[in-house]
Amino acid sequence: MQRFIGIKALSLAALTGVLLLSLSGCSQKQALNSVVWQQQLNLPSVLQSTVVAQNLALTVEEISFDWLDQSRNRVVPALLFKPSHQQKAKALIVFSHGLGGSKERYAYLGQYWASQGYASLHVQHDGSDRKVWRGNRLLLPFRLMDAADETEALARVQDVKFALDQLLDSDYAADFDQQNIMMAGHSYGANTSMLLSGAQVEQNGQLVSLKDERIKAAILISAPPFYNDQPLDQVLAQVTIPTLHITTTEDEIKVPGYYSSPSDRFELYYAMASSYKVLAVFSSGSHNIFSGWRRDSDTAPQQQVIKAATQALSSAFIEQVTTGDGRAMSLWAQQHQAVLSDFIRSDLVAVLD
Repeated sequence: MQRFIGIKALSLAALTGVLLLSLSGCSQKQALNSVVWQQQLNLPSVLQSTVVAQNLALTVEEISFDWLDQSRNRVVPALLFKPSHQQKAKALIVFSHGLGGSKERYAYLGQYWASQGYASLHVQHDGSDRKVWRGNRLLLPFRLMDAADETEALARVQDVKFALDQLLDSDYAADFDQQNIMMAGHSYGANTSMLLSGAQVEQNGQLVSLKDERIKAAILISAPPFYNDQPLDQVLAQVTIPTLHITTTEDEIKVPGYYSSPSDRFELYYAMASSYKVLAVFSSGSHNIFSGWRRDSDTAPQQQVIKAATQALSSAFIEQVTTGDGRAMSLWAQQHQAVLSDFIRSDLVAVLD
């Protein structure tokens, strides 16, 4: 069973952007075979990811929350990953899962970020979490469509705002730099992240912003487009914060009544009005390779490499946003050329050969 998500109620089209950093000719690369992916297990990011996983008990603390938003009578579970033995994390990343996910599903990202000195709050969305997979399989398409409708999409935004309010009002608020709060998400969670970053929703014929001014940057993994009649430049005009876009050449999204091709990820990237934006495209891998699920053609080494590379790339992006130092980002691009189809970065005029 494949697990995908898109939102039919909201929309994005293309805004002309300038490509300032690209891997020369990489969009014509053929998909890598299993031998090449096996060789990439020696990448520094993969080796570092293994070390981090082996030392989690010493470096990362995990705290679980079971909050209740009484104003909506809605449960909002969350899981906080934070550095151990450190007075204050350098940033807080709030993570929103994809359809059918949970607060634990993308733990590999939260754990890695915490190991690098950042805190990460993973929010679980009750109406579109792992419970959609339970029950009569014949009714699964209807549960998926209900989870992807406009009501649930907007409820997810409120989940994040509520969870962030709760955390900032807790004893843990002193454990991270509140001036560096970022949003991140995969698939449906990337939609949630965009809404909180300034993407506008059409309500009663008018565009309405759900932007949370506390969010200073966004990490968008496999982000689906929004669908309505509004031009993309209007919908995304208020998304001016730095954004990191991560996808693959085979990043297809399929749910009942919805399809999104890999090219949609490019269109969305170009449409972003971000002051600084980065697009990394892995040369192969399914939509679910970032979430822990794999299709039959996704090999274990391929997923291990892509997940480790995503850990390192997102951390380099966070470092650049918080410190202004882009050296880790440049080094990442150089080290991962073999597994990338495209890498576009809007702050440099350069071509990697």
